[in-house]
Amino acid sequence: MKAVQVTGYGDVDQLKVVEIPIPEPKEHEVLIKVKACAINNTEIWMREGAYGTGSKSGWRPEGVQFPRIPGSDITGEIVKTGRKVSETMVGKNVVLFPFTSSGEEGVEHISEDMSFIGSEYDGGYAEYVAWPAELCFDMPLADYAESAVFSVSGLTAWHMVKQIGVKHGETVMVTGANGGVGSLNVQIASKVFGAKVIAVIGDLDSKKKMEDLGADYVVSYKSDELAETILEINGGPVDSVLDVVGDALFSTSLHVLKKGGKFCISGSAGGQQTNLDFRTLYLKHITMYGSVLGTRAEFKDMLQSISAGKIKPVIDQTFPLEKAKEAQNYFKNKGKLGKILLLPEG
Repeated sequence: MKAVQVTGYGDVDQLKVVEIPIPEPKEHEVLIKVKACAINNTEIWMREGAYGTGSKSGWRPEGVQFPRIPGSDITGEIVKTGRKVSETMVGKNVVLFPFTSSGEEGVEHISEDMSFIGSEYDGGYAEYVAWPAELCFDMPLADYAESAVFSVSGLTAWHMVKQIGVKHGETVMVTGANGGVGSLNVQIASKVFGAKVIAVIGDLDSKKKMEDLGADYVVSYKSDELAETILEINGGPVDSVLDVVGDALFSTSLHVLKKGGKFCISGSAGGQQTNLDFRTLYLKHITMYGSVLGTRAEFKDMLQSISAGKIKPVIDQTFPLEKAKEAQNYFKNKGKLGKILLLPEG
């Protein structure tokens, strides 16, 4: 089969198109013919070594074992089953839950042995992938590409909204609102939980699209008076912040949060380190959450909301599998709206 492997830490030159044997499903696994695989920050940061502070980087302390096939947002058709899996699964169109874990229900994502597809296992930048049958779920939509945009970004966004306990009518500020996680934060907070959403993006060319996703207000982080604008349009401080940017908007986020407000972060594309005056936290009684991925129960709830039409897929562009380098470079460009996908069948 054709696949794209990461051969080591570094730039996109570490991505190599190769021909390798089709994997054989183990006894509790199925073989999936990959139809679509969305790109996430996670596989780029894994390649760049951004998850570690030493010479090794990955979801696990030992780092990634190269070569590795990246890709975690995967949809496809089951074409073969392992020895202990019912053959009735053959022909099913599925979306893959993106990690294994021995953690108990509700804390799977924080188990010490959590292992991620595309990092600890070969992932979806390939024509075929093997994965545990119990972690394959019915696609929420009929289209492979549309169903592939939710797995990691959607699960992360859903978990973020659940962590801060968004209530109907509360105001939530969403940073990076035009990205994969951000655009889903907007939809989930507004369309599923009934919050008022202030979306923070770069260029306001996407203002109408953000409003269509559920944003009540859309503001640009390029404004010299961003904090003042947010406080003015909301009529005061916001209840919560859902952040994927990090340093670049951190001080603004804390400034516009109400006393007793909640701050949840799942990414740091705008800077991985920041200066923090602890007095801001304790004098404003701010609760902070670190967040990534979520639980199987949350994944199922998210899929139900997608099937019900409450959450819509947002796709910016698609690329053929062999254009993975170009796709990852494009992903890092500012100004895109929604997800970038690789389609193995071109």
